[in-house]
Amino acid sequence: VLVSVDDLSFPACFLTGYSFGRSLCFEMGSGCQCARFIRGSVFVNMCLISCRTSILSEVSTRSSSKLPSGKNILVFGEDGSGKTTLVAKLQGADHSKKGRGLEYLYLNVHDEDRDDLTRCNVWILDGDLYHKGLLRFAVSAQTLPDCLAVFVADMSRPWTIMESLQKWASVLRDHVDKLKIPPEDMREMEQKMVKAFQEYAEPEDATPSSPQRRAPTAGEDEAVVLPLGDNTLTHNLGIPVLIVCTKCDAVSVLEKEHDYREEHFDFIQSHIRRFSLQYGAGLIYTSVKEEKNLDLLYKYIVHKMYDFQFTTPALVVEKDAVFIPSGWDNEKKIGILHENITTVRPEDPFEDFITKPPVRKLVHDKEINAEDEQVFLMKQQSPGRTASGSPRPAGRAGQPTVTSGSPMSAVKKPDPNMKAGAANEGVLANFFNSLLSKKTGAPGSPGSGAVGAGVQGSAKKTGQKPGLTDVQAELDRMTRKQDSMVSANNIPPPTENEA
Repeated sequence: VLVSVDDLSFPACFLTGYSFGRSLCFEMGSGCQCARFIRGSVFVNMCLISCRTSILSEVSTRSSSKLPSGKNILVFGEDGSGKTTLVAKLQGADHSKKGRGLEYLYLNVHDEDRDDLTRCNVWILDGDLYHKGLLRFAVSAQTLPDCLAVFVADMSRPWTIMESLQKWASVLRDHVDKLKIPPEDMREMEQKMVKAFQEYAEPEDATPSSPQRRAPTAGEDEAVVLPLGDNTLTHNLGIPVLIVCTKCDAVSVLEKEHDYREEHFDFIQSHIRRFSLQYGAGLIYTSVKEEKNLDLLYKYIVHKMYDFQFTTPALVVEKDAVFIPSGWDNEKKIGILHENITTVRPEDPFEDFITKPPVRKLVHDKEINAEDEQVFLMKQQSPGRTASGSPRPAGRAGQPTVTSGSPMSAVKKPDPNMKAGAANEGVLANFFNSLLSKKTGAPGSPGSGAVGAGVQGSAKKTGQKPGLTDVQAELDRMTRKQDSMVSANNIPPPTENEA
């Protein structure tokens, strides 16, 4: 039976399962020796059966060689752990704006072997557990088999690592349980993870013919599959898991400021690796600041998502550049780290040895505000203050201050043998003499004749009233009287012989 499509005739059986009859017919006609083009019609003999089989095989190969779309990476971690910065760096962007809730980014994946390009979706969940319900927009029961879970741990705050990993793994487990995936499908996904873990083999050098695609090795199907350990894949999520420790450049800071030693870092790595075994996860230490292991992280992600060939073995020598692929690790290899742990036991609780350092309270000195210079100078020039800043005694402003060495500035102490009335008069006399000396500025000791003359001359020169001389004379009289009484009190009484 011949069917005509656009003036082309070929057997009806040839159209089975095809919707592009014309293009297929031309392709077949150009490659088949038994097909002939005569006036727009194709006459086919029995060899079309073999041609149809070869074409179906070629179309199937081309469609399967294309990179699949719809792959998803789910990123979990605390706020400030560097989730967005890490993905942006893998994306090729230097700077990224941090969002809230559920962020969406993507990675460009290029298959150089097939010259094919696709995008891998990246969903970054906020560090606040309040937003965990947004996971339903990122992953569903249909898209879960095409997902990779990434748990980000902050190495600059190692005391938060284990608590963070356990928290976010629990969040993902709860979400997977809510998807209500059929038990047989979930069991199939879990068995796939177990098989991938058991069949891990040390990577070999890439073959020149296929630099990216994973080439199955001879006898791969006959490889010996070892049973899982007691603590391996006990928390199987059905999807591949990767643990990324960020900010590993902080290792040197921890050594200097918090006195971390090799024992601390081995203890941390030991606990993280045991956690990774439970989920069948890989582990990698990275640093965006130093651009450490970023290219390795990208290659491992596309290897797990698109089955690209991967040739990097496990790296456990450098404490800030660890890389452990899924399926490589076991309890015996982790036990090598325990040889360097002597202060504590390896099975001790993580938070007992890796403790949060005490918060150092900054002691601020009492702030002293400097007084304005002009305000300070105005205060010093005010009439009520002396040059030393103390209040000026009552007197005329602008008069010179009497020096402490002047006899007039010293007030005589009353003699204890002096009568009370005489003592009071002496104190008053000294006070008024001091007051007059400040007003007149005349030096000299009280009671001397030169003082009276100096006062009178000063009064005449300065134009003071003559009444001041009378006051001075009265004070001199009181002073002389005081001196005579003191001298009289100091005369010893006569003895009996003198009497």
